[in-house]
Formats: sequence, structure tokens, C-alpha cells
Amino acid sequence: MLNDSIDLNQVRRVLVIKLRHHGDVLLTSPVFAALKQQAPHLEIDALVYRDTQEMLSQHPAISQLHTIDRNWKKLGLFGQLKAELGLLSVLRQRHYDLVITLTEHKRGAWLVRLLSPRWSVGPDGPYGKLFRKSFTHRYLQVPGNRRHTIEIHLDALRRIGVYPSVEQRALTLVAGHNAEATLAAKLEQLGLQAGQYILVHPTSRWLFKSWTVENMAALINTLQQRGLKVLLTAAPSPDEMAMLGDIQSRLTTPAASLAGQLTLKELAAAIDNARLYIGVDSVPMHIASAMKTPCVALFGPSGDIEWGPWQVAHRVVAARVPCRPCGNAGCGGGWNSECLNMISLQQVLAAVDAVLGETV
Repeated sequence: MLNDSIDLNQVRRVLVIKLRHHGDVLLTSPVFAALKQQAPHLEIDALVYRDTQEMLSQHPAISQLHTIDRNWKKLGLFGQLKAELGLLSVLRQRHYDLVITLTEHKRGAWLVRLLSPRWSVGPDGPYGKLFRKSFTHRYLQVPGNRRHTIEIHLDALRRIGVYPSVEQRALTLVAGHNAEATLAAKLEQLGLQAGQYILVHPTSRWLFKSWTVENMAALINTLQQRGLKVLLTAAPSPDEMAMLGDIQSRLTTPAASLAGQLTLKELAAAIDNARLYIGVDSVPMHIASAMKTPCVALFGPSGDIEWGPWQVAHRVVAARVPCRPCGNAGCGGGWNSECLNMISLQQVLAAVDAVLGETV
């Protein structure tokens, strides 16, 4: 590849595309901040799935947030086509000079062709001729849990000559005044004060990333026996609520809970107000990094170098086994990860003590 940097003085509008899950979208937030700080004149838009938009809404560096609704598929062929063409029309009206896609999704390549920006950046890899020929610049990726996802995203900027400082690589998530106010009311009802509780989020949408209910209950019991206040959270999905209910049934003293009761923005506010966050590799862990809340994260089959806490006081707890991180949905695909089961209560408590000791 040639050293073909882009002069941002010749760029007016930028579209950044990330069509993945909530955590993936949040981990793109430094791209917007770094671009805006290096070229304040830019108007930078985002395109994400509608259900993930709260990860970037109110981001101070984003001018417009465009969304694709996965439910468009339920509208039938003509309904979906109408929705897609409506989005395309809106995007074309923005007249982008630069389009950056951070996903190996063919939609990004098609949009580059349809929007015809002067410059376009996409990931390099075996994604077919459409990808190979659609972009003016392609950034190299470092696979295999050797580079954090945030840095991989920022490599798209480095490819065009933009090198973010360490400070510019911070995550950004804005909870917003409404979420902060409603969360404060909910904490008051539970008798909890900001900065005085540990937030424990035991679950993940991918349950093979979760610690055992027995161990998680034992951890919460121990924390409460030490006189620490615990707030439990979980997503409202049936699987996660069932797991949380199993954990609660094993507690000697009931713990305060807002499980299934919080919006994503309220969850961000709850984590922001916590003294410490404890959880697994899931969206709330990334939110903790964005809110600068000290964190203890349990990792199993996923890679902690690639997905771990970012620029925040933390400890990662993981079993030392040669097969991790494997990236599989549990051992043999059976949704039960022995590497997580091997983590002991003592290991997690030691991590909790270490982080609390550093952040008093």
C-alpha cells in the first residue's frame, strides 16, 4: 500500500459505518472523537443498526446519527425496499467526501459505490471482489487477540494519516440528563447513594460468557457480609432474568436489584454512579470503561486483549488454560465454558480487593 494520506482540509463530511452489536458500536466512539479533535471543521455522521443507536446518541462529535432497522425485513419486499431507498436518499443528500466502514459487511461496500465519496476506507481481508474494489484505502487488521478492538478501529484512521493521541482514544458514552434523573430516583427508592455501591452484572446475552450461578451468588454473599452494598442489573431477556433469579435465590441477604428495569442510558448512569463494576465480557463492561468506573471483568472463551476494559482501573480474571481464548460458544459449542467454571471465588475477591485498594 502506498503512503496515500488524506488531507482532512479537503474533507467536509464523513460517514462512519458500524453494523454490529451494542458493544462493537460503543467501541467505535473514539473514531469520532479523534477525527473531530484533529479536524474540528468536519461534520461526522454515523450509520448503525437502530437497536444500537443509544451507544452513540448524544456523542458530541457526531453530527447526524442514521440507523438501519433490522425489522425492515418484516415489512415485505416492497416495504423493505422503500425503507432502504429512503435511507439511501437521506445519505446521498449529505454529499460525503469520506466514508469509513468498520465492519466486514457487504452493505458498507455497496454504500460506498452508491454514495460515490472521493475517498473510502474499509477493512482489508478475504471479503471478496466487491470489498476489494470498492475502497480507495483498506486498513490492515491484526487478528487473534493481539490488539484491542478500539485500536483496530483506529487503524482505519491511521491508514489515511490520522494518528490519535492516547487521550483521543478514550471511549465516549453520554447517559443524558433524563437517564441520570430517572436513575437517581430509582436509586433513592432502593436506599442507595451514588459512589456507595458495587454494581454486579452477572449475565451476558451470550450465556456461555457467564460465570456459574453458584460462584456469582457466593461472591455477592461475601461482598454483602463485608458490609458492601450491591446493586444487581441484567438485561430483560428471559434467559438473563432466569439466570439472575437463580442467583438471587441463593443469596443469604437479598441484594438491591434493577435487573430488567433499566434502559441502556439508565444502565450507563447506574454504572457511572457505582464505586466498582463487576461483570463478564459484555456491553456493560464496555460501558464501565466509557464511564471510567473501576472494573473487575471475568473472561472465558473471548479474548481479553481484544475486548478487555479500556483506559480504566481494572483487573481481568481468567483461567490459565492453553485453549483460551477460543472464541467458541462454550466448550465444543455446548454453551458451557469450563475456563470460566475454573475461576475461583478467591481469585475474583482478590481482584476486587486490588481494584478497590487502588481507587479509594
